[in-house]
Amino acid sequence: MSKLLKNICSVFIFVLITIVATAQDQKIGYYESDFVLSKIPEYVGIEQRLKIQSDGWKNEIQSMRLEIDNLEKDFTAKEILYTEEIKKEKIQEINSKKKELDSFIEQKFGPNGEYFKKQKELLEPIQRQVFAAVRSVAQRNGFDFVFDRSGDIYMVYARGEWNINEQVLLELGIEIEQ
Repeated sequence: MSKLLKNICSVFIFVLITIVATAQDQKIGYYESDFVLSKIPEYVGIEQRLKIQSDGWKNEIQSMRLEIDNLEKDFTAKEILYTEEIKKEKIQEINSKKKELDSFIEQKFGPNGEYFKKQKELLEPIQRQVFAAVRSVAQRNGFDFVFDRSGDIYMVYARGEWNINEQVLLELGIEIEQ
């Protein structure tokens, strides 16, 4: 083995040992925000309020779609009887109703729609409380990292001893039954 290759191997082994030693000193925890939020009474109430409001809007959307379907069926059934001018009017009316529907959906459920604005307004204070509780638990217990297992972050394996759900709930003043 050449001297250069021995030096490279030595450096590699040193770096590997340093990384393993450093990793062993790190403390990692996780919690599940969906679980924690589901235990907060205010959150459940807010979710119910948002559902009632969105269900009302969904009913309006369904009514608008039904009206459009009826207009289209009526047009198809009577198209042969209409003059070109009346056909254009009916098609314009149908297209106008479709645009109204699209506009209503965008206004209520679009990225800047009422639903998401209301959701943010109502849920953000609770989410801030949860994040503060997680930060407090993590600092008190000396965690280097805390992950949220709900949503997009996926862990293949997590030892139960690092689950801090209950501690976060206690920090929020919520006791759960075992």
